[in-house]
Amino acid sequence: MKSRSDRLCEEVLRSIGIKRGSVVLDFGCGSGAYTIPAARIVGEEGVVYALDKDEVALDELMRRAGSEGLENVRRIDTKGEVNLKLDDESVDVVLLYDIFWYFPLSDPRLTSLLKEAYRVLRGSGLLSVLPKHIDPERLREKIEGIGFRLRSVYSGAVLHDGVIEKGQILNFMKA
Repeated sequence: MKSRSDRLCEEVLRSIGIKRGSVVLDFGCGSGAYTIPAARIVGEEGVVYALDKDEVALDELMRRAGSEGLENVRRIDTKGEVNLKLDDESVDVVLLYDIFWYFPLSDPRLTSLLKEAYRVLRGSGLLSVLPKHIDPERLREKIEGIGFRLRSVYSGAVLHDGVIEKGQILNFMKA
């Protein structure tokens, strides 16, 4: 049975446009609060890449995915680098949810990450951002400076640090 937070995350991901067969990159996925619901949505036809530097969190995520029979989650371990080892234009949706405590606006790695997201996203792809721990307007300017444009804003309940709270998710596409 799905938890309340799983149901919420699934609802949020569907509302931003994730659907069956999509290829999703959950960058900084942690233990998979959004990864597992994304894997359910995309089904066997899709793939969810779960990328994080926390090996313990990824171990837990993969155990959970296995226990739920989700064979479409692909683990990507990182040491904190932003070079995504994915092909150009191979991803439909990149999730950057609550990673900005690690990538502040002044950090040049943030620019590198956004350029990598642009590179791996398909032409019709979506960059979906939950801007916690950062000024959303300055982040939007930075994202648009890379070549994205704001497509939509989700406002409502989001999961942040295991707690359901009110928030906004900014959704961008290539300009």
